[in-house]
Amino acid sequence: MNANKTPKVAVLIPCYNEALTIAKVVQDFRRNLPGSDIYVYDNNSNDGTINVAKQAGAIVRSESLQGKGNVVRRMFADIEADVYVMIDGDATYDADSASLMIDKLVADKLDMVTGVRKSHIQEAYRAGHRMGNKLFSLLIAKIFGDRISDLLSGYRVFSRRFVKSFPALSGEFEIETELTVHALELRMPIAEVETPYGARPEGSVSKLSTYKDGIKILFTVLKLVKNERPLTLFGCLGLALFLISLLLAAPLLTTYLETGLVPRLPTALLVVGINIIGVFSIFSGIIIDSISNSRREMKRLFYLTYRSVDDGQDLA
Repeated sequence: MNANKTPKVAVLIPCYNEALTIAKVVQDFRRNLPGSDIYVYDNNSNDGTINVAKQAGAIVRSESLQGKGNVVRRMFADIEADVYVMIDGDATYDADSASLMIDKLVADKLDMVTGVRKSHIQEAYRAGHRMGNKLFSLLIAKIFGDRISDLLSGYRVFSRRFVKSFPALSGEFEIETELTVHALELRMPIAEVETPYGARPEGSVSKLSTYKDGIKILFTVLKLVKNERPLTLFGCLGLALFLISLLLAAPLLTTYLETGLVPRLPTALLVVGINIIGVFSIFSGIIIDSISNSRREMKRLFYLTYRSVDDGQDLA
């Protein structure tokens, strides 16, 4: 877009049973981003969320496939804008931070700015959620790059080229992990901004299950490692198998050197089998890694068909 033109901003709010809070979220963003379009995507709510959102002045649409990831996929496909603000509908995030996050995105030509949650209120950020977020953030940082500190934040600002190049494969709360890995894998310019994080109002219930969704996120991380870092995964598996075979082979070798015999033939066959599997694992990792690199190049080329937020209209 022209340097003098104000970017078109869309506020995207995935929502499920948030009748108690959605009006406040819509009003707060209307006050902070008066020129923006505010969309509430309802996900089969049964508490009157749709009516409350409409009365608050939001553009309300629906997604029947249950799960936050399905809602995000639909929002990203449907909405046309230059800058996208994604926020949860539970009134825990600070709408006043939106302008700062957008300004940083535009000024630095970034593709994603994440709102890093800061709160001293125990009810706002439960210990289990806080610990899980730190562990998953550390894991992703070690594998994909140390550029993030709040992996599971639901408060993010995106460029159009991020949104339109994002495949959105996850169906539920794993979507934040997928968003982050997408940016890290394509080495997009990203940043973080600290933002206050508050507690839900009385009567409002979190949809996130600490253990159930934590396990889903862990499996999502493993799946992303398999898809994006196959050589690391299968190479480590192969080396682990070699180490196991060495431990099993050590007493066999000692017995052979002392007696010239191999009395435990089944163990010897097991050692050979483990070594063969280890070799196949490493070579599989090498082959899949070459395919993964080709996929990454294609995703990068598709991403580059869209200009950054202040460089003009997209090419697609």
